[in-house]
Amino acid sequence: MKKAVRVVGAVIYNEQHEILCALRSPKMSLPHVWEFPGGKMEEGETPEEALVREIHEELGCTIQVHEKIEETYHEYPSVIVHLLTYKAKIVEGNPQAKEHAELEWVPLQELHSLEWAPADIPTVKALLANKL
Repeated sequence: MKKAVRVVGAVIYNEQHEILCALRSPKMSLPHVWEFPGGKMEEGETPEEALVREIHEELGCTIQVHEKIEETYHEYPSVIVHLLTYKAKIVEGNPQAKEHAELEWVPLQELHSLEWAPADIPTVKALLANKL
């Protein structure tokens, strides 16, 4: 039986209504695809707490977490990912790609032009449909 992993992702907006997208590095599983930054929840954490911690670890900045955007289950060959994505805003620091190959601010209407990790696609579709 495949292991299920609870993961959180941040849809981080800036003042120009662009969204911070992260390119997975060659060392990561699913290399060279885009994702919303975030990571695995730890035991006892709320999704919001996990997201603040993960963004601080991965990007070196502090975020404020807002409303949930999407909840997705995606079955990969070796694991089932339960992904919760939340709208978020940076309140301190500038994001740096500590684990990812690249970070890019992308206008909402151009999100579809990136090659996304499969678990992140429902969030992209929700963002484009709702123009959040």
